[in-house]
Formats: sequence, structure tokens, C-alpha cells
Amino acid sequence: MTDQSLLRCDLLLTGGTVVTVNDDREVHLRGSVAVSGDRIVAVGPDDEMTGWHADTVIDCGGKAVLPGFIDGHNHLYQALARGLGEGMSIVPWLCEFMWPYSIAITGEEALAGVRLGSAEAVRTGITTVIDNHYAPSDLETTLAVADVLEEVGLRGAVARGVVGERTQIAARRGQPDELFRYSLKDELAMTREAIQHRPPGSKVEIWPAPLNLTYVDRDLVRGCVELARELGTRWHTHCCEGQKDPESYLEAYGTRPVQWLAEEGLLDDRATLAHAIWLDAKEIEQIADAGAGIAHNPTSNAYLASGTLQLGELRERGVPVSLGTDGPSCGHRQDMFECMKQSIFAQRLATLDPAAARAEQALELATREGARYAGVDAGVLEAGRLADIVVVDLDQPHLRPLHRVVSTLVYSARGSDVHTTIIGGEIVYTDGRCLRIDENTVMSDAQEQANRLLTRAGMGDLLTPWIR
Repeated sequence: MTDQSLLRCDLLLTGGTVVTVNDDREVHLRGSVAVSGDRIVAVGPDDEMTGWHADTVIDCGGKAVLPGFIDGHNHLYQALARGLGEGMSIVPWLCEFMWPYSIAITGEEALAGVRLGSAEAVRTGITTVIDNHYAPSDLETTLAVADVLEEVGLRGAVARGVVGERTQIAARRGQPDELFRYSLKDELAMTREAIQHRPPGSKVEIWPAPLNLTYVDRDLVRGCVELARELGTRWHTHCCEGQKDPESYLEAYGTRPVQWLAEEGLLDDRATLAHAIWLDAKEIEQIADAGAGIAHNPTSNAYLASGTLQLGELRERGVPVSLGTDGPSCGHRQDMFECMKQSIFAQRLATLDPAAARAEQALELATREGARYAGVDAGVLEAGRLADIVVVDLDQPHLRPLHRVVSTLVYSARGSDVHTTIIGGEIVYTDGRCLRIDENTVMSDAQEQANRLLTRAGMGDLLTPWIR
């Protein structure tokens, strides 16, 4: 290429170890990435990128450059309850902690949590978030959550959690009446209007999200799937997270939840299923055949002792599997490095096989597989893809000596090692500072709102400094 005008770009990252996660899994030990607008225009070794010039150049010497992380399942509004709910399995955790919190929270408080969680996300290299927001789920708050994600710089979707009217399974599980605020008709109407405000192709979309396959009314699940198909979105739900979920569904309906979806023609490639731990062999086959995706949440699954995803079987069948942090009150840190590491350890412990998972596979889940799951043209560093890029500082004692960069990133790095986060070609975080928001104000507001909320919700017992 000789025309120097063709070698101009807006942003140039040079001199870093570039982990492309492309089809050939190329790693350039000294490489560059060129960005124009919101897209990557060139990637390669430094000695092949010498002709590129940019208004903004970032020297990435001593750093790794990799695709931005996709967080496939989160509940950002839960950030105000971080560190609470200790020592409970999933149903008590919900009934005694999360449902009271979710019923009491106001829109203003929820947005304070979302803003805090979004700031944490970009600080740790997350560029896309699927935020399963369900409290409060009125139209105004749902749209405001999407606005906050975009304000901080993130892309992704707000999967509006809908529950409709209280079912028999919900009653048996002790879920309070106050959680079920809207009729089926109203839930679908609000979701439709929210999607119309933020349709497919928006930087932050709205998706229908029947909150849990086990206890949400079947007609509401059907209505959400049909709405997603009509309006061209994906849809999201919790699926078989607890060991008793398939059993309680079988008792109520005579079939298992995923089998019912498949038999009814509702399981499709728009489905994004959070957790999906307790599946049988037939359900794994049905998910694969439908092209549905799964959000694997290894840290929260370990915290609640929910179980271990059958990752090997799902990957063998080609199922898109993303990693998720699953909310700041359950995963506690929105740290995809932690999730990558935990995803490996969980598989090795479950199988007693040290070869059951490895660092390369975990990095794929956090990047290219997550992008496939979320339907975003990112997750890979190659020309034409969205410029969602993370720069990690490798010049740290816990990251040296540096032998294999992928192993170092997955096993030794942490979210605080992220130096720069770029989303759509825009630097939204660098050198310890979010560029779009005032983090000190965000943290102060979140603490103030959290104090008021927990007092009003009568959750003082959960604040005991030392639990015996």
C-alpha cells in the first residue's frame, strides 16, 4: 500500500502484545491495532504496521492488547447490596435477601447501583453488558437503566425482567406477592414500548426477559419469545440454576423447562439462557439444535453452591457460551479475569481432570464466544470488527516473569490491571479514571442510597460485622 492517505486512522495502539482471538488465534508479541471511527481497520505485527499514522497514539509497550470482555449476565441494580446474603443457597438467598431488596428499591436507588456497576465494568475491561434488570421494572426506570449504561460508555442490552402474575410454583417457593406487580398484558405492553424506544441496532438495546423459566407463567414466556421474534431482538431468562428447578417444573407441568420450550417451538437462536446448570442430555441436544446461547456464571454459581455447568458437553455441541459476573451482590466483583479463572477451576474440580478446561478456552468465552452469544460484532481483534479493546498493564510483580501471555492474563491478572478500555473506538477509561463520569460522585451517591434502602427494607440483620 503506497497511498499514505489510506494509512491514516483515528487511534493507533502500538508496541503491545496483541492477543487477537481471531480464527487463527494469532498473538503478536509486538503488535499494533489501528482504529478509525468505531471500527478496527488493521491489526498486525509492528514491523508490518509502520505506515500507519494517527492523531492519537497509545504506546502499549509492557502491556497486552485484547478484545473487550462481554458480560453475558448481570443485575447491575444489585450493586447497592454488595457483600450481603452470605451463606445461603439460591432459594433462601432470593426469598430472605434479594426479593425484599428488590421490592423495596426505588428507581433512583436502582440507577445509583447501575451507575456504580457500569463504572466498575469499564474499569475492568468489560465493553458489553447484558443487564437483566427487574427492579423496579416500570418503563421509565427500564429506559433510564439503558441510558446510564450508554452514558458510561458501555454497549449491550437491558433484558427487562418480567414476572407477570404469581404462579403456583412461585407461591410454593415463598415468593412474595409484592414481586408480581403487573399483569401479563401490561408486562408485554411495557416491554414492547421499551423496545420501540431502543430497537435492535441501538448501542444499548432492550430485550424481553421472562425472569425465570421455572416460575414465570408459560403464556408470558411464550409472549416474550413471540415479541422478540416480531421485533427482531434476542430474549433472556434464568434457566435451571437451582438443582430443584427442573424437578419442580416436572412436578407442576409433567415436563422439564427446556424440553417444554423445544416442544412448543419456543427455543430458538434468539434465546440467551442464564446459568443452565441442571440440564439433562436431551436438553443439551435441544439447546444446541436450536442455536440458543448460555451465560455461564462460575463465580456466582460457586458462591451460592448452585452447581457446575456442563461446559465440555455444551462446547462440543457448538453452543455459544458467554461468561457472566451475575450481579455485584452475588458475583461481588465484575471481574472477568476472576470469572475466566473460576470457569477453569470449576471444570477441573467437577471432573477431577486438569485438562478439562484451559486458559485459551476461558479467554474465548470472555471474548469471541461472548460476542457470538450477545450478537455483537466484537470479541475479536481484526479489521472490520467493532473497536472494543482492552489494554492490560503487564508490568506488575504478580504478572512477572511473563512467559505465556494468555496464561498470565487468565490465571494471574485481575480487573485492576486494566489500563485502558476502548468501546466503539472511544477511550472510556484510562490510567485509573473513567472519562465520561465522575467516579467519586458515583460512589458517594451509591453509598448514600444504599444506606437509605437497607434501612427502609428492614435488612439491618444482614449488616452484622462478624457472622458467627
